[in-house]
Amino acid sequence: MTRSPVLQLRAIQKRFPGVHALRGVDLDLYAGEVVALLGENGAGKSTLMKIVGGIEQPDSGEVLLDGASVVMRGVQTATALGIAFIHQELNLLDNLDVAGNVLLGREPTRWGALRLIDGEKMQDHVRPYLDQLRLDIAPDTPMAALSIAQQQLVEIAKALSLNARLLIMDEPTSSLTLAETARLHDVVAALRERGVAVIYITHRLGEVRLVADRAVVLRDGANAGALARGELTHDNMIRLMVGRQIEMEPLGTAAPNARNYFRIDGLRTRRYPHHAVSLAVGRGEILGIAGLVGAGRSELARAVFGIESPAAGTISVDGRMLTIREPEHAIRHGVFLVPEDRRVAGLIVDFSIRENVSLPALGRYARHGLLSDTRERAAVAGVCAQLQVKAPSIEVRAATLSGGNQQKIVLAKWLALAPNVLIVDEPTRGVDVGAKAEIYRLLRGLAREGVAIVMISSDMEEILHVSDRVAVMHEGRVTGILDHADCTEERIMRLAVGQQS
Repeated sequence: MTRSPVLQLRAIQKRFPGVHALRGVDLDLYAGEVVALLGENGAGKSTLMKIVGGIEQPDSGEVLLDGASVVMRGVQTATALGIAFIHQELNLLDNLDVAGNVLLGREPTRWGALRLIDGEKMQDHVRPYLDQLRLDIAPDTPMAALSIAQQQLVEIAKALSLNARLLIMDEPTSSLTLAETARLHDVVAALRERGVAVIYITHRLGEVRLVADRAVVLRDGANAGALARGELTHDNMIRLMVGRQIEMEPLGTAAPNARNYFRIDGLRTRRYPHHAVSLAVGRGEILGIAGLVGAGRSELARAVFGIESPAAGTISVDGRMLTIREPEHAIRHGVFLVPEDRRVAGLIVDFSIRENVSLPALGRYARHGLLSDTRERAAVAGVCAQLQVKAPSIEVRAATLSGGNQQKIVLAKWLALAPNVLIVDEPTRGVDVGAKAEIYRLLRGLAREGVAIVMISSDMEEILHVSDRVAVMHEGRVTGILDHADCTEERIMRLAVGQQS
């Protein structure tokens, strides 16, 4: 007996002003299978899934569930039909607690017509989903107190609580480490066994073979091809995604000079006041910082950049002790931070590319206190060309750009200021393979120019490929520093769980 697809997309078309996002896309999805949906940023993956999830309406084409044509008039329609969507950009309210976010709009009530929210029932209802993800937090924990990775797991718990028959996962592991990713893959396998159909969007191609039954690839808004389970090789996926060979920057091309150029000595963060961190980075060196979620890597970066005041410790550049009490002081000394969450902390998404890039350096484009549009535009256009930012003009809003291009804008902001030290926190989170290669080339190029680079990353392939040395953190302390030749996934993971090298 031939199985029928639970979901069928037929000739889906979608246009936005100036962009033909989808050009007649077809997709079939069966119950109890995991399909990886692949493509570069801007290929149309998220737009296609927003149509399935009721967020966008197609210009033409047809969506069928169980063979019957349906019109997704909104998210409520999709939810009622058993479709849940885990978004790449988190849709959580940080003024609520975990339970309030998971059950938003579905809160249990008590006392009849008074309909008062039953907080105890909410917590009891949410706790099993947190346990399923092995997320060790209480349901009444405020969202604002959670890390990005924990927030992403809460988003996943929210989708699981809907008991959906079709689950769309858009970059679900982009902020997760290997341990959290493996945990999520176990959840996906359990959902498959229960007959749930899963569409899994990821730029981490190493995950696809681990989790997917097959892959469907989009390129420039159209079907580029499909790969069966046995065809899911790295080369096959890239060939269909980009239609060309991706050349990765050679390893270790930057010789670390003056290894003590940038030093952190005895730094204690507010989160881990009893553990001191000492690190040194050379001019022209990329020091990778690995570790599990909660290891204190982002807290270290924020303390160095002056966002959070350290409990103790010193920072120096080229032998000169720095006093950094706020980001302005760090910027003045050429110490810059590309933050983990680009949309919240790295960009003003309603500003144009020009406004975002020039914002930290407006004084450079001013004469007698008046901003020179000509100088500003020339400088921004130059750095955007250098980074190969794909946009119709520098006047488009940052919110309209793909994830990879948004990340390039954050980098462009600091590149325009000629950094001495660049700290990048998850530099390629949610970025496709082509944009990743461009960002790696940029980082290596900056290193060759003498910039000391600290790269915090949860992507093991990235840590192993890009770093000249790797420092591994666990619960606020450095458990070991490995030269590139000594770096293996096993050694890094041992250090990440607290074992000394």
